[in-house]
Amino acid sequence: MQFVVVFLEGIITFISPCLLPMLPIYLSYFAGGGERNRKKTVVNAIGFILGFSLVFILMGVFASTIGTALRRYHSILNVILGGIVVFLGLNYLGVFRFNLFRGGVEKADTRQMTFAKSVLFGIVFAVGWTPCVGTFLGSALMLAGNQKTVVQGAVLLLVYSLGLGIPFLVSAILLDEVKSAIKWIKQHYSVINRVSGVFLVIVGLLMCFGWLDRVLAVLQ
Repeated sequence: MQFVVVFLEGIITFISPCLLPMLPIYLSYFAGGGERNRKKTVVNAIGFILGFSLVFILMGVFASTIGTALRRYHSILNVILGGIVVFLGLNYLGVFRFNLFRGGVEKADTRQMTFAKSVLFGIVFAVGWTPCVGTFLGSALMLAGNQKTVVQGAVLLLVYSLGLGIPFLVSAILLDEVKSAIKWIKQHYSVINRVSGVFLVIVGLLMCFGWLDRVLAVLQ
């Protein structure tokens, strides 16, 4: 069930106000800045997804390695990590306003974009995105830090990357068809932000009290 949680966090990251409005720019990058070619756009989008997935998975390995080393302090770790997730949720709800969690997009030369360049582009943008996707990426990393093995932490971040990457890929394939859906999401950002923030706060509180595993076990 934790995989469902982080997959949803990936999807919510994709539709966040900091990322979704930039989707047409990213897709133009995948097309190489030229005329739209569906096949080229999709291939480069896959490379881009692989690039940022690699970075996020490595972050998951790092987080779970630290968590494993601190396993003897499991209860304290739960409180600390859960508290951080609650803080991230409150930030998303607007209780706090920290620019640390708001990213941007730098201009990039994407002429003659290739698959290999797209992978590199994804790696570079994963680092640049960190402030933008920090809220839900941070939550996924907190969950990874709470895993028993490094492999479980890596898999969690792989699932998070799929939650973020699949909508990217679908958008690259069906850009014209999803324009209305993107417009609807933009019109309802306030509701989406509130629901997303509450979701994070609930997950964080469950972690603090050590109830997350029990709740997820009941839902499985």
